[in-house]
Amino acid sequence: MADFAQRRRTMVDTQIRPSDVTSFTVIDAMLNVPREAFVPDDARDLAYVGGPIPVTATRQLMEPRTIAKMLEAVDVTPSDLVLEIGPGTGYTTALLARMAEAVVAVEEDEGLARDAEAALSLQEVDNAAILTGALAEGSARNGPYDAIVAFAGVEQMPQAILDQLKEGGRILALFMDGQLGEVRIGVKIHGVVSWHMEFNATAPVLPGFGRAPSFVF
Repeated sequence: MADFAQRRRTMVDTQIRPSDVTSFTVIDAMLNVPREAFVPDDARDLAYVGGPIPVTATRQLMEPRTIAKMLEAVDVTPSDLVLEIGPGTGYTTALLARMAEAVVAVEEDEGLARDAEAALSLQEVDNAAILTGALAEGSARNGPYDAIVAFAGVEQMPQAILDQLKEGGRILALFMDGQLGEVRIGVKIHGVVSWHMEFNATAPVLPGFGRAPSFVF
């Protein structure tokens, strides 16, 4: 039987710490949330390898180091209400839930939403809710939010999502331009979100977050 607890410790020691992640709360979450419980059954042995894990034809669970670096960048605190866009399997939801007061996660793939809800329930995560709905609409009725996070690619961030961020709140996403991507964090000041780059990464673009096609005459 696989010793997943040891694999988790090895993941942190060989993938997370060498990536200059020093936040105690991030490392604590990565050590204590069982990644193997949030991947397809046939991928459990791959749960702690360095790369991303496909979960559908167009969606994936990001590699651990990228998730950890994104968590450190957004700096979730115990008083934060967090909106997660596209939680997929629920792994990142469980990480956020360990760090935040509460997490609202919106998933439009009904199969993923059911699996995430079941996995979170089995892990007794009681401060996170998986809602089924269009990713690009978020969940305005539960906001506004202290932090908004998408652990996936986007080409543009819909205004409907930005409107759900509190004044002074943080928003984090991986902006894709072709095959190249930048993780950026935004802060809302006087109603306007200003972005700056954190690091490079890559991931498939979420449904509803592609760039609007331009007209060519």
